Amino acid sequence: MARPGFDNEKQVLEYMKRIAVGRSGFSSFLALEPVRCWEGEAEIVMDVRPEMTQHHGFAHGAIVGLMADNACAWAASSAVGDVVTGSYTINFLAPAKGEKLRSRGSVVKAGKRQVVVRADVWSESEDTDPVLVAIAQGTIVPTGIATSKETR
Repeated sequence: MARPGFDNEKQVLEYMKRIAVGRSGFSSFLALEPVRCWEGEAEIVMDVRPEMTQHHGFAHGAIVGLMADNACAWAASSAVGDVVTGSYTINFLAPAKGEKLRSRGSVVKAGKRQVVVRADVWSESEDTDPVLVAIAQGTIVPTGIATSKETR
């Protein structure tokens, strides 16, 4: 279930950094760092900066949601190629108090018209154990657009 058009995970990670982060103003602003994107799994890390927090100092729910959404979409893309999010549902479990957010997505089932994916988001700090702050399930839609050699 390796991403179509790529031979190995290193190629996919370079592509994700250049295209999925580099060409997305919001992902670029957030400085998302793809850690894994291969065989139906994705992992993303992000440092939480003050401008990403809400009035209690926790990472804003929209930022936590983005981490879940991207983990779902990137996991799906690692299985079927270019995708867009059709929908996702998120449950917030705890305040995201840490210095970093980490999200992991995994494909539950990949079909021709949709990919069902789940994601977990953790808040991390150097002095404490990671805290699971959100879980999500998404329906991701393949675009049918092949990755060209020019964008790779």
